[in-house]
Amino acid sequence: MKKAVKTLLRKKKADLLLWVMTWLFAALTFAVLLFLIWHILVNGIVHISPSLFELKYTSQNASLFPALITTMLVVALSLLIAVPLGVFSAIYLVEYARRGSRFVKLVRMMNETLSGIPSIIYGIFGSIFFVVWLGWGKSLLAGSCTLAIMILPLIMRTTEESLKSVSDSYREGSFGLGAGRLRTVFKIVLPAAGPGILAGVILSVGRIVGETAALIYTLGNSPIMTDGLFSSGRTLSLHMYSLAGESLYTGQAYATAVILLFVVIGINTLSGLLAKRITRGT
Repeated sequence: MKKAVKTLLRKKKADLLLWVMTWLFAALTFAVLLFLIWHILVNGIVHISPSLFELKYTSQNASLFPALITTMLVVALSLLIAVPLGVFSAIYLVEYARRGSRFVKLVRMMNETLSGIPSIIYGIFGSIFFVVWLGWGKSLLAGSCTLAIMILPLIMRTTEESLKSVSDSYREGSFGLGAGRLRTVFKIVLPAAGPGILAGVILSVGRIVGETAALIYTLGNSPIMTDGLFSSGRTLSLHMYSLAGESLYTGQAYATAVILLFVVIGINTLSGLLAKRITRGT
């Protein structure tokens, strides 16, 4: 009896310790996040001015508007390439390929390996393959293709896990009503897995917006507005990096960080609303 009581007390102490540690580290993470946001807002809002949003970049205004437009173009083009490839690859691995086969295990192992490669390696690969070998030069297309390859493992993995989380009873019910596999996947399984897939897309957008190393080698660092797929440019993160490296534009760099923060928050908010609408639709 005494041993049982002692064991119970030990378990309670261990549970209490884990509970305290969980809340402590969660509070610490939240505090660091609040500090970063506060530091960016305090140092950046005071430097936001109409000149930062002029259409043409000059050394006097250090306008971020061309970088903002380039960021949106890079995000859209990268997702346009990576999302269909990642989603359809995951559909094949989960719905069509034989479960537990060597091919599926090999693809998953390679996918996990790609997700752990540093972004600078992707940048070097993009520079050699897209910029030099294909002759695209440092351009919007080369940078977007490089980022598409970078986020492809993330989209594949999240889509695969979302498809696996859909109960097999959905598939069995659809098959029982006479639907084929293709109709079952696109009419039943994909809508149910939609929020999880969208979460992976949101994470991919965050990585695209915050990327600098890979884009230096592929997109270039031109501050002017891009005028086509084969012209150079810079994203907001690259713009901020360039301004921060020059002591004359520290205030504008903080202002760019504020705009970048609001862009990320806006994208995440819109994506969350879209995920809720998809969930209601299913």
